[in-house]
Amino acid sequence: MSLLPELRYLTVTEIVSTARALAAHRPGLCALRQVGVSRGGRPLLLLSMGHAPRAVLVVAGAHANEPTGGSTVLAVAERVLHERELRAGTSWHFLLCADPDGASLHVTPAPRTLFDYHRGFFRPAGPEQPEWSPSVLPPDQLPPETRALTRVIDEVRPYLQVSLHGTDLGGSWVQLTKDIPGFAEPFAKSAAELHIPVETAASDAAGWPASGPGVHVMPAPGSDAAYPSMPDDARHSTWYHAHRYGGLTAVVEVPMWASDLVDDPAPHPAPAAAMRRLAHRLLWDALQVEAVLKAALPRLQGLDGPLLRASKWALDLVPGLADDWVRTPPTNTTMAYVGSVDAFGRRIPLRAAAMLLRVLREAGDREVPRLERLVATWSEAFAERFRARWVPLEHQVEHQARTVIAAARHARDAQS
Repeated sequence: MSLLPELRYLTVTEIVSTARALAAHRPGLCALRQVGVSRGGRPLLLLSMGHAPRAVLVVAGAHANEPTGGSTVLAVAERVLHERELRAGTSWHFLLCADPDGASLHVTPAPRTLFDYHRGFFRPAGPEQPEWSPSVLPPDQLPPETRALTRVIDEVRPYLQVSLHGTDLGGSWVQLTKDIPGFAEPFAKSAAELHIPVETAASDAAGWPASGPGVHVMPAPGSDAAYPSMPDDARHSTWYHAHRYGGLTAVVEVPMWASDLVDDPAPHPAPAAAMRRLAHRLLWDALQVEAVLKAALPRLQGLDGPLLRASKWALDLVPGLADDWVRTPPTNTTMAYVGSVDAFGRRIPLRAAAMLLRVLREAGDREVPRLERLVATWSEAFAERFRARWVPLEHQVEHQARTVIAAARHARDAQS
């Protein structure tokens, strides 16, 4: 009988409870221990299976708004428990939630629409994100979650770290810090079987080489970033920490809502004009949120909680990003890439508005109706533009779990 609860997005408490039951079921094989404490005093817990020096580390909950990973960790852990071949010469380690403080603020256990999802939205400002903070902060200012994660990497020295991520609307893709030969095929096969589109030109991986559709290999440190204005650079994140031990990281993205428009390989007929148009819309949408923020700030009495900090941080990204899109006209650009940028440009002001809306609701501010109309309208337009269709949660989890196991097998074989 499966130890997984009913299929819905789980709370951290539920994830920990199930992991504790797994550890109690096989105490000689499994151990659950605390490896750190969050800024808010919440425990950071690691579930370990096996004792072999060759290790896989799976990290869930690095981004609070990407909840699939918690269920995926448990699904993979169960498979490792029941499939002896997965444990042969390999230990598995699961960081159950890298940011439990963030998880406590993002509220979407069972969203019915994108508006539902954004009503409870939270994603911390870059310096407060466990994996991203090393790319924007000096070493002596890293948050405790980041220090705990790097200590775990230093301890288990994984040949593979897998970071479980997700997207609200789009397709599935993988980012690798080094190529894994043969991995692209099982990834694509899993997505096809579960009717999840593969995002072939994700803006997150703009300009990166691909080893297969939707499998992007990060450029080496020192190469030019696709968007120079963005303060966070993946090549300085915790994803690269495993390299000092000869390992690599795979970042597995899976959508909540799918769009069948994200894999169109056809050349865009006018990419420069399209990018200018998207940059203009990004600036205009951000200005509307900033107008609400400016009107409400005097009444917020110096509040500076994580929701307000994150909203302001997102808005601060906008001018530089819009300039990046216009300054370097793309060449050989596909419809899929322009679509990915379109989605990216919709997300930033929408997320800033959603988090600000939560702040204003809590304060009972008179700007709430104005901002709620924006969040509702933008959520609906986003879903309509990309023909959003819900991906059953069991398919989200199954695809992510299959991808983790395929990456572990192929990376092991490549290093043997």
